[in-house]
Amino acid sequence: MLASLSIRNVVLIDQLDLSFETGLCTLTGETGAGKSILLDALGLALGFRAEKTLVRAGADQAAVSAEFHIADGHPALALLAEQGMEAEQTLILRRVLGGDGRSRAFINDQPVSVGLLRAMGGMMVEIEGQFAEQGLLDPATHRETLDAFGGLGPLTQKVAATWQTWRQAVDAHEAAARDHQAAMAQEAELRHHLGEIEALDPKQGEEAELDDLRSVMAHGEKLVAALNAACTEMSGADMAGETPGGETPSDAKSRRGVEDSLNAARAHLEKVASHAPAQLKPALDALERASLEVTEALALLHDFGGQLESDPAKLQEIEDRFFALRELARKHNVAVDDLPKLRETLSARLETLSGGGDTLAQLAENVRHSRDAFDSACGDLSDKRAATAKKLDAAVSAELPALKLEKAQFATRLDPLEASQWGEHGAERISFQVTTNPGTPPGPINRIASGGELARFMLALKVVVADGGSAATLVFDEVDSGVGGAVAAAVGERLSRLGQGRQVLVVTHSPQVAARGGHHLRIIKEGRDTTDTVITTVDTLDDEARREEIARMLSGKQVTDEARAAADSLLQSA
Repeated sequence: MLASLSIRNVVLIDQLDLSFETGLCTLTGETGAGKSILLDALGLALGFRAEKTLVRAGADQAAVSAEFHIADGHPALALLAEQGMEAEQTLILRRVLGGDGRSRAFINDQPVSVGLLRAMGGMMVEIEGQFAEQGLLDPATHRETLDAFGGLGPLTQKVAATWQTWRQAVDAHEAAARDHQAAMAQEAELRHHLGEIEALDPKQGEEAELDDLRSVMAHGEKLVAALNAACTEMSGADMAGETPGGETPSDAKSRRGVEDSLNAARAHLEKVASHAPAQLKPALDALERASLEVTEALALLHDFGGQLESDPAKLQEIEDRFFALRELARKHNVAVDDLPKLRETLSARLETLSGGGDTLAQLAENVRHSRDAFDSACGDLSDKRAATAKKLDAAVSAELPALKLEKAQFATRLDPLEASQWGEHGAERISFQVTTNPGTPPGPINRIASGGELARFMLALKVVVADGGSAATLVFDEVDSGVGGAVAAAVGERLSRLGQGRQVLVVTHSPQVAARGGHHLRIIKEGRDTTDTVITTVDTLDDEARREEIARMLSGKQVTDEARAAADSLLQSA
């Protein structure tokens, strides 16, 4: 519900802060006092079209903030979450309008688009009247209103679900058909590419292995020299067991490697180990470990040396394969390690060609099955809508005589759509139509009914479908225009009925309607002596002030005792 409205510099309004309560709230005032300005200001906060003429003369900008309290489960909470905004149960819609006509929109002090502000505002407030921009005058709401009146939510959800399933099946079939057609056109090319990859038969990790082999074979001589030198230093002989060139036998015999030195050192210590076992054992253990490590290192070097090849032909073979793999990967714009995966992909696509007919047939069957399910759900929904439309027409027609529309007729029209226009909402277009004179064909509400008639049609509809729609606040703009007496009383009674389940604001000139309100705001236009300007203000009336206002509405500026007595009568009967 609308909790408060803050207005700054809108036309005749300088500064105005209003609070609202639940139930029926009536807004009254003399003609020209600024009732329409108040609605314009509210519309600005709801995201309606903004014009620079709304900015008060002499002001740089106008600003309006509307605060709402929303209940758990309200659709506005889901919309806030979709936008990545915190879903709070206090919602503030704000609009700032500059003198150049440009505006900025805010929700809970976060900048948003005017479109989002309008979407949120439409969930908060529904304005009904001859100049309304939304509500039941918008044909887009007629389907939702009919479905809500008939409790058709489960059926509409089923239609939406079967529609989505059908469309997904159609999309899958069309995509498969396109892929199959493209694959058929590319079959020869696919087979050529697959043949190239299969001929080379790439393996995962092969590029790195070949690169290592290239490096080893290309530097074989340096590696052999280094291995021999290392072995000689450790054992006194190279990998072949030969001593370094140029040494005499006596030199070779005197040359000792690390391995011999370690063994000799152990032998010296072991001779005296029994005299100091505790002190020498750690050293002996360390020498044993060192000897083992040297032995293992020599074995590894011999193994590696045995693998070294200096065959130029073998090196060329490795080089050729290495660069062939890279060239093939470059051709297909993939990494070398991805070539095996590409091979699988190409094979799968070629297999699709051979089994494509079966796949397409199955997908076509899915389309037929899902289409049948949608047709069935749509048929059920259309039947229920037709039955609901008759009930709605009868219920609205029953409200019309009391609203001085006894000659009018209301009809819900269901027009079948072309198959190309079917959608998640079903297979028909729904519209509310009226005729105000017997013998004339029905037409859209906003084209057939006059301003006053239009507002009363909206009231009759809203009374009948009181639970439809998510907006907790209804605004009626001069719904009693052109009527009085018993008709105005009937209007007031229906507004009061609506106010029992939600917040209803009504701008009225009728004392019969004003007497029905649970809350009463009086709009006043007054001058300022100091600035020679005119401003619009709003008073919240207590019981006595309300009696005076209704008496004024009955008798004019000169309030008489008879008018006060009539006001008392209206208030008591209400």
